[in-house]
Amino acid sequence: MKILVVEDSPTLRHATSTYIRNAGHEPVVAKCGEEALQLVDKSPVDMIIMDVEMPGLDGFETTRLIREWLGEHWIPIIFVTGHSDDASLNEGIEAGGDDYLIKPVSSVILTAKILAMERLVTMRDQLTQMNEELRLLSQTDSLTGLYNRRTFDTKAHELWKQATRSQEPTAILLLDVDYFKLYNDEYGHQAGDECLRLISTALGRCLNRPGDILARYGGEEFIAILPNTPESGAQHVAEHIRKTIEALHIRHRASKVSDRITVSIGVSVANFTTGTNLSRQISLADKGLYKSKEANRNCVTLYTYAPDTSVLVVDDDATSLAVIGKALHGHCAVINTKNGEECVQLAKEMEPDIILLDVYLPGVNGYEVCRTLKEDEQTSSIPVILISVCEKEQLLHFSQQVNANACLQKPLKKEQLVATIRRYIDE
Repeated sequence: MKILVVEDSPTLRHATSTYIRNAGHEPVVAKCGEEALQLVDKSPVDMIIMDVEMPGLDGFETTRLIREWLGEHWIPIIFVTGHSDDASLNEGIEAGGDDYLIKPVSSVILTAKILAMERLVTMRDQLTQMNEELRLLSQTDSLTGLYNRRTFDTKAHELWKQATRSQEPTAILLLDVDYFKLYNDEYGHQAGDECLRLISTALGRCLNRPGDILARYGGEEFIAILPNTPESGAQHVAEHIRKTIEALHIRHRASKVSDRITVSIGVSVANFTTGTNLSRQISLADKGLYKSKEANRNCVTLYTYAPDTSVLVVDDDATSLAVIGKALHGHCAVINTKNGEECVQLAKEMEPDIILLDVYLPGVNGYEVCRTLKEDEQTSSIPVILISVCEKEQLLHFSQQVNANACLQKPLKKEQLVATIRRYIDE
């Protein structure tokens, strides 16, 4: 073990280091509490023998700081002191010490205490290893070694939140082994287990990017979520998986689609997370899997999420319409119009989810259009977001006067526009 000796006396520091070396351990020395903190920060130690009475930081305060620094990681700390009264001993234990040595220090007693603490360190390491093994067991499927369904749900939700922030496309693959029940009936459950293990290994080779999450979803069903993966990438990966499993040449005499093990795959892709969620995307992948099974299995069916949210954009400037359309592409269906009268008519006929309304329009201006929409019972509940090149304070003032839900200054920033639209879509 590496044992840190914190002692301001050169004589005692040398003697203690000699005892430690003779006991078969490596001594590291510090002359004061401040130096001890630096050593612990730079290089891990297995045990500390700490003098209590030192100039500057005393042993108790140094120990408190070390315990705070190490957090949940425990290492034994033995105090060395000339005081043997109950109050001093109690103060040391409360400061974070584990044992005491009374000066003058006996080499026999020091060696015995080091041996006792070494046993505790060994038990700590064993407990840490067992806890890590239990953590891994709780996260993984015992048969395949892949993540289990509960772990997938947790990690997939984390990935989905990240995709929501970054607005990157996300793909979900749901895979089912074709006629697996018949395989078990034909070859037995042990062969079935081995088949699933082989498939799991093959899937792991196909889905090996750092961000990919693969799990056994139940029985012969597997699921994966792939970050930053558009339709083309998802289709390619799914086909690669299908061909890879088929190329394993696992014989399946009872299959109705092939003489070997094959898989059916359903894929869902959300280019943006606006208007959808993880549960809906898994359901969409499940729909794709069902279609693959309907199509005689051993194939891939991909669905891309199409937003059903509609935004009516009212602006007479063609450039502005193009910028808005590009920013909202994939997030919602965009309906364009260039004047206020048509806006009111379309709002009644189509009942869009949101109206993005420019203030400066030919004929009736945007403020009056907004007032008309909010006073009409049929359209009053539709959120209206006013956009304009005018000063922020002026825009905000008039927006409040006509009961607009929000307002944005031109030129519009994509991130701000999308975030504002999302706020009303997700309500």
